[in-house]
Amino acid sequence: MEEILTQYFADERGEPLKVVGTTVERSDARGHVTGRTQFYEDVSFPGMLHLKMVRSTRHHALITGIDTSAAMAVPGVVRVLTHKDVPHNWYTILRLIGVEPNDEPVLPEDRVLFLGEQICAVLAETLAAAEEGASKVVVSYEDLPAVFDVEEAVKPETPAIKPHGKNHFVYEGHHCRRIRFGDVEAAFATADHVVEHRYQSAPIEHAPTETTGCIVKPEGSGRFTVYSNTQALFFTLDNMALILGLPFGKLRLVGGTVGGGFGGKVDVIVEPIATLAAMLTGKPVKYAYSRHEEMQVSSPRAAERIYIKDGVMADGRIVARKVTLYVDAGAYSRHSPYGTTKAAAHMPGPYSIPNVHVDAHCVYTNRTPSSAMRGFGVTIGDFALEVQMDRLARMLGIDPFEFRLINAYRDGDTKAHRKTVEGAALVEVVQEAARISGRTLPGRFAQMTSLTREAAHG
Repeated sequence: MEEILTQYFADERGEPLKVVGTTVERSDARGHVTGRTQFYEDVSFPGMLHLKMVRSTRHHALITGIDTSAAMAVPGVVRVLTHKDVPHNWYTILRLIGVEPNDEPVLPEDRVLFLGEQICAVLAETLAAAEEGASKVVVSYEDLPAVFDVEEAVKPETPAIKPHGKNHFVYEGHHCRRIRFGDVEAAFATADHVVEHRYQSAPIEHAPTETTGCIVKPEGSGRFTVYSNTQALFFTLDNMALILGLPFGKLRLVGGTVGGGFGGKVDVIVEPIATLAAMLTGKPVKYAYSRHEEMQVSSPRAAERIYIKDGVMADGRIVARKVTLYVDAGAYSRHSPYGTTKAAAHMPGPYSIPNVHVDAHCVYTNRTPSSAMRGFGVTIGDFALEVQMDRLARMLGIDPFEFRLINAYRDGDTKAHRKTVEGAALVEVVQEAARISGRTLPGRFAQMTSLTREAAHG
């Protein structure tokens, strides 16, 4: 065991790693507690305008008219921006790494796809004037049927909510991200037991202490400095340049300090429109979500629905696993196609199963667009997989630690997506978890190792 622990939990010189289990001071802790840390809102400029969004009051509707006359009559209101002001209105955040098509407008052109979608931006000399102006914009709608269930959304008879004509992301011509390894149907036919369960999660809001926002300052010569709390400075810079038709070198982003993000501040939402406002007015512009907006329209963790069907032998070996997974992307792609790919690649979990079938669907609905959140694409799948493992262990009358050790992958195994396992350490982690919980494993389980694949049963 000491040799194995040294391989996995030591540095390149063989010295034990000493961070896990110890208290290590955060590099930014002193700045936070003394108030010296600089956040984006710590800058302010003379003549700065405030931007407030007019947001959809419908889940799904055509926009038949926008009347801004009453808003423009509010003292202090300077301008109202619509999609007609945006140089290149359509984008998707991950297009620079080949995720297409561009499926999200900076500001909608003829329809809204979710409750709270930003429609037009009111610029004013004070926040109060911007809020009053936004409240006086009149948007006329023609309601359309809304779809909120992922399986309902992908039925052939359900109308598409998006211009490209499908309620799902297309992966290399397929309706889902697929994994095929072995023959699950043949394995199900020979299994002692076949068990299927459904798992469902809900959207989860990050609820950061600091809401999403930015301040943009024109610097002259067509240059702009953007003070932002984004977690993705380069995604933001690149997408802004493409949306606004600016050379990349004309944009300077200042960030690095985030008052809580957890993945929720990787979307490019506030910066493009705030920078456009600064371009068109020549003045600094601030666009910050209220707490209500943060909870209503910032991207949550995607809700997922997962069906897991397992073929298992009486001795504890899982011989087949079929997973059908639906990720609720909401109205637009954002990071969900990537998260769905991660979800597919993570199946069938850290277990060596000879026959695996995975269909992972990235589905569009009329919900708030989802995006990144701490381990997205893996976290909910892990919950489902490990609950499934406990259920199988109970059904077979096998200790759950031993059941996991029987099926745990080892170094050199081939995962279902055909990557060779390296640095597994799963066997040792399960053994240590058993020890900490007071469970004494039988000899053959106590002697297992992730470095070799010896008989785990019999």
